[in-house]
Amino acid sequence: MTAIKHALQRDIFTPNDERLLGIVNVCKAGKKKKNCFLCATVTTERPVQVKVVKVKKSGDFYKRQLTWELRDLTEVDAKDASKENPEFDLHFEKVYRWVASSTAEKNSFISCIWKLNQRYLRKKVEFVNVSSQLLEESVPSGESQSVAGGDEDTLDEYQELSAREEQDIEGMMEVCEYAISNAEAFAEQLSRELQVLDGANIQSIMASEKQVNILMQLLDEALGEVDTIEGKLSSYEEMLQSVKDQMDQISQSNRLIQISNTNNGKLLDEIQFLVHNMDLSKGHIRALQDGDLTSPKGIEACINAAEALLQCMNVALLPGHDKLMAVTQQQHLFTELRDTFARRLTNHLNNVFVHQGHDQSSTLSQHTVELTLPKHSPLHRDLLRYAKLMEWLKITHREKYEGLSRTYVDYMSRLYEREIKDFFEIAKIKMAGTSKEAKGKFATLPRKESALKQETESLHGSSGKLTGSTSSLNKLSVQGSNSRRSQSSSLLDMGNMSASDLDVADRTKFDKIFEQVLSELEPLCLAEQDFISKFFKLQQHPTVLPPLAQPEAVDSDGIAPSRMPPQAEHRHSLSSDKDMVRLMMNKVFQSIETELNSLIALGDKIDSFHSLYMLVKMSHHVWTAENVDPASFLSTTLGNVLVTVKRNFDKCISGQIRQMEEVKISKKSKVGILPFVTGFEEFAELAETIFRNAERRGDLDKAYVKLIRAVFMNVEKVANESQKTPRDVVMMENFHHIFSTLSQLKISCLDAERREAKHKYTDHLQSYVINSLGQPLEKLNHFFEGVEARVAQGIREEEVSYQLAFNKQELRKVIKEYPGKEVKKGLDNLYKKVDKHLCEEESLLQVVWHSTQDEFIRQYKHFEDLIGRCYPGSGITMEFTIRDMLEYFSSIAQSH
Repeated sequence: MTAIKHALQRDIFTPNDERLLGIVNVCKAGKKKKNCFLCATVTTERPVQVKVVKVKKSGDFYKRQLTWELRDLTEVDAKDASKENPEFDLHFEKVYRWVASSTAEKNSFISCIWKLNQRYLRKKVEFVNVSSQLLEESVPSGESQSVAGGDEDTLDEYQELSAREEQDIEGMMEVCEYAISNAEAFAEQLSRELQVLDGANIQSIMASEKQVNILMQLLDEALGEVDTIEGKLSSYEEMLQSVKDQMDQISQSNRLIQISNTNNGKLLDEIQFLVHNMDLSKGHIRALQDGDLTSPKGIEACINAAEALLQCMNVALLPGHDKLMAVTQQQHLFTELRDTFARRLTNHLNNVFVHQGHDQSSTLSQHTVELTLPKHSPLHRDLLRYAKLMEWLKITHREKYEGLSRTYVDYMSRLYEREIKDFFEIAKIKMAGTSKEAKGKFATLPRKESALKQETESLHGSSGKLTGSTSSLNKLSVQGSNSRRSQSSSLLDMGNMSASDLDVADRTKFDKIFEQVLSELEPLCLAEQDFISKFFKLQQHPTVLPPLAQPEAVDSDGIAPSRMPPQAEHRHSLSSDKDMVRLMMNKVFQSIETELNSLIALGDKIDSFHSLYMLVKMSHHVWTAENVDPASFLSTTLGNVLVTVKRNFDKCISGQIRQMEEVKISKKSKVGILPFVTGFEEFAELAETIFRNAERRGDLDKAYVKLIRAVFMNVEKVANESQKTPRDVVMMENFHHIFSTLSQLKISCLDAERREAKHKYTDHLQSYVINSLGQPLEKLNHFFEGVEARVAQGIREEEVSYQLAFNKQELRKVIKEYPGKEVKKGLDNLYKKVDKHLCEEESLLQVVWHSTQDEFIRQYKHFEDLIGRCYPGSGITMEFTIRDMLEYFSSIAQSH
């Protein structure tokens, strides 16, 4: 093992600057035995690194295979501490199980690992099942001592020379040139010099004893001098003590004088502060007590006086000021002036509000010709002069401020209610004049308010509903009339009057009236809301907080209530101001929403298509109002009314769909273009005109989809129920009309329906042509159908002529029955029948006839092909040619 150790040290570890301290010959447990060596090494350079290296012998050479750092070792398991067992485990990142060649080698290696851990790492490595004798500092002499201990002791005893020591040795050796050649002579010389130095040291020690005695004598003399000086200092201190007492008395007197001067200065500052901030001029007092609240100069003087009074009352007094009698008297004076002026201001503004509320000069009773609302800008302009006083009142007398706001709302709501009521009465009269029936109804309306109100309520109560007589009249017109235009008009109408009575001019006039109503209401509401927010100082938009907070209110006991932080208080105030503006506007204009709904109900009663106009106009005004102020009263009110208009629009669409489903066709006359198909066309044309550049185009697109799906469904329903007109004709004509309408209007949301209508029209045209074409050549069709059936059953085409029912004689017999004259006669009858089926409105006769011609030629070519394949060489041909057929079709079309 020693030879192996030296070989490993020389070949493996010396090149890497490492020293081998422990080695054990092992193999892996439980596997085929392949011997290797576990080596414990340390580096020769500082800091020392301790490693466990696995070395494998490959031929005559040793090879380094695996390396572990000793600091990564967590546990050493010797398996059995009492019995000899060569097995042991090392726990690194995983458990490695080894079997040593002998128990002595295992114990020696474990002991080496324990020493290295104690010397270099001092890490808590667990040694399990290891004898305590192996874990002692001093290990008995033996193989382990020779393995691990010897090299370590050598390493500890060796100390490297410092640079200075090297220089001294080199200098000494240069003096003694023979030091290298004659070491003994060099050693003797060094010994003699050492003895000389020792003698010098002893003499120096003996001489220093005399110096110590002299030093002690000097110290005794110094102590005597110190005692003399301390006695003199004591006498000086007694002399200075009397001077110190006198200076202390002088300093105390100066401090008291300084305190007195400081107090006098502070008292003067306080008096000047109170006089400057709590002094109200006589002119301000006169303005507050007897100032003129009607003239601009008097109002300006009152505003200045009120602001000065508020500033005096809100002075931040220091603790103790309120105990001064002058301050208390001045505060009492300010309170009396505040109450007196607040009472005078409240009474004056109350009189203004009451007078304006009873003033009827601005009502519409004298201006019934024009549809306009009175302007209140002069009143607003006059009242805004009091805005600063209202702000002062809001701060000082909240109850009086709220009372004034209630008075204003009460009287102005009466004024606006009269004006708005008269305004809407005129609008209803003008609106009702857009139709002949409505004109008859309203021609005899009295001007009195009660009668007009009763009539309006009756109209409002029946809004959006069909009366029994109108509904029955529409049904009779659809069932009994032979005129399809009359049917279309009755289905188009969703109100009390037919479409013939309501022309474009009437609807345009209604649109202008409704727009005029909204245009008059919008500036009125915006101006009133702006006035309320300015006059009553109600913030509607975020503002920058002033640097100084508002003065705190004081209760009857002189205690200021607790307040929230300024930012939170500002947000709360802003929210409450918005709520107050909204509440005041709702009370002032409480009748606007009701009157608008009544007007909308009347318009919808006259003609349900008015809902289209109202939806567009109302959407535009709502969009405009939201851009100005989304939370304004106008935006909220118009938004609520827009919901009603949208509901009426949905009723209009639902009513059209319902009437489509209720259509009944005549059993004795041909169907033609269904009335709801033309009704949809007129509706779409009107809607496209109304909704051009509208904000709520999406509502119309949804209505289009609902209507067109209902039209498709009910066209198929009527076609299935038709007895006089073939189903394919009903489908073909109506879907052709729908396709033409959608192609003309170019409604993007109905592109899919337009393609579907074209597809249905084409399919049913082809179906109708095929079904009707079999009649002129019926026997010939049946014969060749039989031929195709035999071929489909598996009979060869050349053998069909040998079938008894389909031989050449039978073919010639069938062909002879259809000479050219007979075919022309059959085509002429077919033309008459097709003409009888088709309606004149769509002009599809030539289209159908041309398609019939193409289909006839196709069948002719098919018959010729079957004759050539199934009857080859027979020389059998038709009695007429394709040229003859083209001549027949042309002459028949020209003759009719």
